[in-house]
Amino acid sequence: MTARPVLPNDIARRIFLDRHALAEPPTGRGRGDDLCGLIRRLGFVQVDSINTVARAHDMILFSRRNSYRPKHLRPQLDQHRTLFEHWTHDASVIPAEYFPHWQLRFDRDRERLRERWASWRRDGFADKFDEVLRRISADGPVCSAEVGTDEKRSSGGWWDWHPSKTALEYLWRTGEISVTRREGFRKYYDLTERVIPADLANIRPDHGETVEWACSAALDRLGFATSGEIAAFWDLVTPTEARDWCAQAIADARAIEIDVEMAKGEKPRRCIAWPTILDTEPPEPGQRVRVLSPFDPALRDRKRAERLFGFHYRIEIFVPEPKRVYGYYVFPVIEAARLIGRIDMKCDRDAGCLNIRAFWPEAKVPFGKGRLARLETELHRIARFAECRDIAFAPGWLRA
Repeated sequence: MTARPVLPNDIARRIFLDRHALAEPPTGRGRGDDLCGLIRRLGFVQVDSINTVARAHDMILFSRRNSYRPKHLRPQLDQHRTLFEHWTHDASVIPAEYFPHWQLRFDRDRERLRERWASWRRDGFADKFDEVLRRISADGPVCSAEVGTDEKRSSGGWWDWHPSKTALEYLWRTGEISVTRREGFRKYYDLTERVIPADLANIRPDHGETVEWACSAALDRLGFATSGEIAAFWDLVTPTEARDWCAQAIADARAIEIDVEMAKGEKPRRCIAWPTILDTEPPEPGQRVRVLSPFDPALRDRKRAERLFGFHYRIEIFVPEPKRVYGYYVFPVIEAARLIGRIDMKCDRDAGCLNIRAFWPEAKVPFGKGRLARLETELHRIARFAECRDIAFAPGWLRA
């Protein structure tokens, strides 16, 4: 049996960071075509409402384009329609040209969510579908607060939706309606035919075309991956479909199997890759320090981050019981091709100050004057991005 080619860990890290647009300086206009090109390169950008410094999607884009500002994203979604909002593994901003492949998700969610939500949500949401669609068709975009105004609002929590809100979310998840804009962080929905350009909304790829696109596009953006990682990238195809695609791509000699060295000397991980990866000379990241979003696409698979970078990104340790050692929402910090720590920081918007509460370096990462200066330079960049005038460091903020 011929031994599989081995991809050294340092090369694997550089390839992975290059595919995630973290190997080059964060330059570029950060708006218009440049911004859309960046999102296309990443595949999607996860949307999240937590705003301790900036929202997750804005942090993700800023870490790659320091000229980016939140106001640059909305026109691409709300006016130019070059992007749309929907689900990958979570709510995300996605290039509009990929919309046709979401037809597979719509079809699968149509029955899956109806069955699941019948036990999760309050009764009667399916009876509201036609009413909600008629309302939107006649009156235009609506948000969840504007439907079912006669229905009981529960204090049962964030996910305890009234029937018309559930109907609204279901119709979005199944493609009948689409997000047309946001006001604050509130979504407004309209008929899909009035949001998605007709030349995209009317395309119906067959099942095989979408599986081929989803798997090959995921591998393009990861560089190397297991079949499970390919399936999880868009969360669009099943693990079985991804596994079958990998087997066929290898049989057709379109792809190869390689062993990727892990960061901590563990057994190499068998992955699939395009044959050209063996000839790849990935760029060497500079020494710039960057603070990343906890939802950064390079880190959202926590287990992969630990295998590849040796970075255990959890808020708890188990010695012998779960114990929180960091704040709930801490930001990972990367320098070159190495994750060097995590930082707890929060904007005091009334005072216009970015408060640095704690920084925990990774083991064996010394913080001399040069590294500390690079970190402080990055924090000043983030403060300007978050529209904070000042930075305040808590006593003892640099932890052992």
